[in-house]
Amino acid sequence: MKTNRGNILLRVVAGLGLIAMAVAFSLWLNREQDMPGSPGPRGGAPTVITEPVRVQVMAREIEALGTSSASESVTIASRVSGRIERINFREGEPVARGQVLIELEANEQRAALAEAEANLVESRNQLRRATSLFDQRVISQSQIDELESRVRADEARVAAAEARLADFLIRAPFDGRVGLRRVSVGALVGPSDTITTLDDTRVIKVDFSVPETFLADVEVGLDITAESVAFPERPFRGTVESIDSRIDPITRSVTVRAAVPNPDGQLRPGMFFSVQLSQLERQATLIPEAALVPVQNRQFVFVIRDGVAERREVITGRRRPGIVEVVQGLDAGETVVVEGVQKVRPGSPVRALAATSLPDDGETMTP
Repeated sequence: MKTNRGNILLRVVAGLGLIAMAVAFSLWLNREQDMPGSPGPRGGAPTVITEPVRVQVMAREIEALGTSSASESVTIASRVSGRIERINFREGEPVARGQVLIELEANEQRAALAEAEANLVESRNQLRRATSLFDQRVISQSQIDELESRVRADEARVAAAEARLADFLIRAPFDGRVGLRRVSVGALVGPSDTITTLDDTRVIKVDFSVPETFLADVEVGLDITAESVAFPERPFRGTVESIDSRIDPITRSVTVRAAVPNPDGQLRPGMFFSVQLSQLERQATLIPEAALVPVQNRQFVFVIRDGVAERREVITGRRRPGIVEVVQGLDAGETVVVEGVQKVRPGSPVRALAATSLPDDGETMTP
């Protein structure tokens, strides 16, 4: 009797165990069906997480490294060979356009000019006397013409002598500040010898390179901020002055030139700058980076349309953590798969679940 009761108890316990196992298996199956990428009920459509394509105003800042140069810069040298007679400037001082910086010994040239001027005076006097005689019909018109030609020739000789003498006076071609003096009085200099440098630094030019992907965003007049390690607490502000007409085929970048006012003369040519272009705002089409499916050098996404997955190629632009800009291939409001893409096939039905929204607007888009 006791044996029968024991058998019955064992059968009841075994039955309860089977029931518990069946319930647990059912719960596990339901959870698997709800996981992204898992088959749906009865082995049907997989469950995926989706997000809509957003169009947002993105604030972006372009950063680059640049080098400064003077707005006007020249190496002062002599056009002729000669010995320095006088130096009329001090190192580092400002000079005006046309100011004589160096005087070369030019005794021979001054003598040649004096001779040419004397000949001109004589030929003019002869012409004046001949004109008086011509009025009295003493000399012919041909003689007058000959004397007039002589006067013009002497005037040309005087002009040539003045030009040769001017070459022995080295002048500043524009307003600026001279650099270090490389010569001394009495030194013999020629066209290949550097006397000093002259820079107009009232405005400093800063040249920097920008990737060609930003070419459409950079334009003349755009504000920039330049910072130098020499003045870490002082930003220098300027504007884009010009953009090079060519893109470097090696670096795929374009050189941009900005003008930075330098009224106090603190900035010097050759300085290294970190340049930031003012924040640029534009409408950007954004998707989560997880939605991208790379295939070799191409990028694809799965777009959900009427519950069916469609694979579509896209062209991407700039990125920020977790977010990528789509330049071509998607429209605002379309839905893309962000989780479970490994189980999705083109043209297959899916079970779509909405995910969280994108990060807030206004974050800086980096190159």
